[in-house]
Amino acid sequence: MNFFDCVQDRIRTVDSVVSVGLDPDPSRIPDHLREYDLPRWAFNRRIIDATHEHAAVFKPNAAFYEDPDGWRALEETIAYAHGKDVPVLLDAKRADIGNTTRQYAQMLETVDAITVNPYMGRDSLQPFLADEEAGVFVLCRTSNPGGADIQDLELETGEPVYERVAALADLWNENENVGLVVGATQPAELEELREQVPDLPFLVPGIGAQGGDAEAAVEYGLADGVGLINSSRGIIFAGEEDGEEFARASGQAAKQLKKQLNRYRE
Repeated sequence: MNFFDCVQDRIRTVDSVVSVGLDPDPSRIPDHLREYDLPRWAFNRRIIDATHEHAAVFKPNAAFYEDPDGWRALEETIAYAHGKDVPVLLDAKRADIGNTTRQYAQMLETVDAITVNPYMGRDSLQPFLADEEAGVFVLCRTSNPGGADIQDLELETGEPVYERVAALADLWNENENVGLVVGATQPAELEELREQVPDLPFLVPGIGAQGGDAEAAVEYGLADGVGLINSSRGIIFAGEEDGEEFARASGQAAKQLKKQLNRYRE
């Protein structure tokens, strides 16, 4: 069973399309966890315990783990999430050429899916695309304001760069393992892209702290009921001021987001 089949089963099991972003900013981890050998792992474990019943996937961002203790924390986090039967999507935005991209793709031996950057073309993504069981989310139209600097540029054909990326990703979907990253802060573009690539699941960031459009995220982000709507800070730091009770607030935030999104799924 490939990643999207697993996600479809998970969505049905927990009745949720919520992706919980595990981005444990060390400066925001509660003080009582800082005494642990791996504070980020201690934080993530409590978040997973509080939110897994509402999570279609967990999405750790590699940027928060790129140091020796961080990689140890990430390994523990992935194993623990899998122990809860929740798939793990690593937000790493990887891509390169030759041996380098093959090394990056080895992460798929540990996680279930990954985000990739298409800027260097198909050969830079081939090791990811060739893994039939893994999910590969191609950056397409991101939610940050600066995304327009390149993604909105008009090509000679009259289409913007992000639409060309979507078309290419559709061609690269030979193993039915490709999705797109499309931000919730651009609802009109979400709609356009869904019309262009009706069969590709979207990973939609920008809900929560970035103020994205939840209704558009659901209406256009799902393909045959499969898609992921991500919230990171809005969930994991919902109880930032609550000290040792922070995880309870995170669980409530994940549950509330699930309910909000499910109103638009019906």
